[in-house]
Order: sequence, then structure tokens, then C-alpha cells
Amino acid sequence: MNAPAKAAPASHPTEFWHRLDDGRVVCDVCPRACALHEGQRGLCFVRGREGGEVVLYTYGRSSGFCIDPIEKKPLNHFLPGTPVLSFGTAGCNLTCRFCQNWDMSKSREMDTLASEASPQQIALTAAEHGCRSVAYTYNDPVIFLEYACDTAEACHAHGIKNVAVTAGYVSAGARERFFADMDAANVDLKGFTERFYKKLCSASLAPVLETLQYLRAQTNVWLELTTLLIPGENDSDAEIERMAAWVVEHLGPDVPMHFSAFHPDYKMRDIPPTPASTLTRARAIATQQGVRYAYTGNVQDADGGSTFCHDCGHLLIERDWYRLGRWGLTADGRCEACGTPCAGVFEAAPGDWGSRRLPLRTVHAPVGEAAD
Repeated sequence: MNAPAKAAPASHPTEFWHRLDDGRVVCDVCPRACALHEGQRGLCFVRGREGGEVVLYTYGRSSGFCIDPIEKKPLNHFLPGTPVLSFGTAGCNLTCRFCQNWDMSKSREMDTLASEASPQQIALTAAEHGCRSVAYTYNDPVIFLEYACDTAEACHAHGIKNVAVTAGYVSAGARERFFADMDAANVDLKGFTERFYKKLCSASLAPVLETLQYLRAQTNVWLELTTLLIPGENDSDAEIERMAAWVVEHLGPDVPMHFSAFHPDYKMRDIPPTPASTLTRARAIATQQGVRYAYTGNVQDADGGSTFCHDCGHLLIERDWYRLGRWGLTADGRCEACGTPCAGVFEAAPGDWGSRRLPLRTVHAPVGEAAD
């Protein structure tokens, strides 16, 4: 276990595909519906046709494991202060030109998947290190659906919750299967125009909105949203206003929105970083539209990162980057000043993980074997 993988990746059966009359098979996991001849891969690169079926090439293999603060996902209203075991694989079903994790999500080299772990091993590792949840992140977990779902079931058997960090670009049938064992999700709402999704992601906005509405209306998954604001692309007042208004109307005012700062990367190195003032402005616009919990991200902004009572303005959860400060919630998740409930998944007291990031050399290892 955990030796660098040099051989051709083993394949794993998948659930969502169908055959065409012309002999091709279609992957039904996401709206791309890649139609494949024998030996071909889908755009995500990790799902392909083998033996007349669609298989997954990254089952049981990861680009690495790390224990993070849950706030880094970002989730501000889901078990604050607790540690989450995070991992991803390789590939992606979007082609975002601004990808901040492009070394993993755009990878076509299976040798980057140096860590091997079964779903049960991941669950045991999370339990041994005191993690309250496991996050499927770094690249979009929709494309390694079978691995994520099997791991989520193993985690639930050990009392560990599951977190999906995803762009929400998933088809209806796979969507239901994928989120069945998830307890929380942060969905990247990358912009609010078809132009943005087509130009910068080679995708479409509509399926993402369908995913968001499905999560809110048909599941108990705790939902938060993140939008990376890119200067000149999706940061206008009008677009942010339309986005926030849609969220309030279709998802409700209690869904937290995170506005994060872009930094030049991948194929958009010529675009300047997002000014902190843009994030503050976006947060103000969202609040004006009725969003009760709006946050800034990727910048140090104690006010923009903290949670306040939407009724009386009392400080509920103080945050400085990923470190928690003052705690103003009662044991049942209400404002200690006025008694108004704060939407989210809270316990009587916050966790004390702090801002640590703890890479793991192995999974299912003794606590003392964690790397610093």
C-alpha cells in the first residue's frame, strides 16, 4: 500500500452509461455525455471504455491525503472547528481556464496518484485521527463517483460524515446516487451567465442550477456556495446581484455564499488578482439581496469571514482565516443575544482543530506517523 504506481491503472466497473445503436457507449455521469469507442477516454480522462463498458481508472488511488480545518472547504456552518480528512484523485469534467488546482484536475499522468487506499482504509484513518468528516475535493469527486460513494458508506459505518466539494456538473441519475451519502456540500457556482461557463469552463450553467435546486428541495445535505470572482469576467454588480437574488428565491436566504479571491494561475496568468474591495462589495450586494450569511475568502478579513446573527447582528462565530475566536452560539445553535436560530449543523461547542494543515504519508497509520 502507498507505493508509487507505475503500472497501467486498474479499471473499476461503473454504474452510469448506456449503449448507442452505432456501437459506442455513452458515459451518463455528467452532461457531457461522452460517446466512446473502445479504448477512448472521456474528457475527464479518468472514465473510459474498456471491454465494451465504461470503467473508472482512479478507484482506490489518490493524489494525496491531508487533514484540514473544515472551514477550508469552505464550510462555515458545518461542524465549525473540526478536522476533515481531504483527498482527491486526478482529472476533471470541466476545463476551467482559471483552475487553482490544475496540477491535479488537469493531470493526464496516472503516476501522480501515488497513494492507494480502499474506502475502508480511508474511513479507519479518519477515525484514528479524530476527523469528524471526510472531504472529496481537490478535483471534482463526481468523476470518481463510485470510489467516493463506497468511501462515504464506509465512513458512515464509522460515524464519520461526508463532504463533497464539487462544481455540481452532474447528470440527474448520477446526482441522486452521488449525494445519497453526502452530509454537506460546497458547490462552486462559478458565475451566473452561460457566456462565462461556455467561454471559461466549456460547460453550461443550467445543469449546475438544477443540482443546487435538487440539493435544497430533495435532500438533507447541508449546502454552501462558493464563487471565485475574476476581474472583468464575473465580478460586475449586476451579475452578483442576479446571482444572489436567484439564490434567495430558489434556495432560500439561509444558504451561505462565499466570494473568493482569484489569483493568476493556469491559463489566466494575465488577469490581475481580485482586489479585496471586490469581495467586500460582493458580500454587501448579497446581503442587500437577502442572503443572511455572506463571506469573503482567500483574503484575511476577520469581519468578512465571521458569522453574525441575521436578526440582531450579534457576533456568532469569529474567524481569522481558519482559526475560530469568540463563540456566540448557544448549545442548540441559537444566537446567545436574541435567541434567533443560526442555520447550519452545529454542536454544543466548536472543535479546536484550528488552522493546522496536516499531510499524511499513509492512510490507516498510527496517529504518530502523520507528517508535519
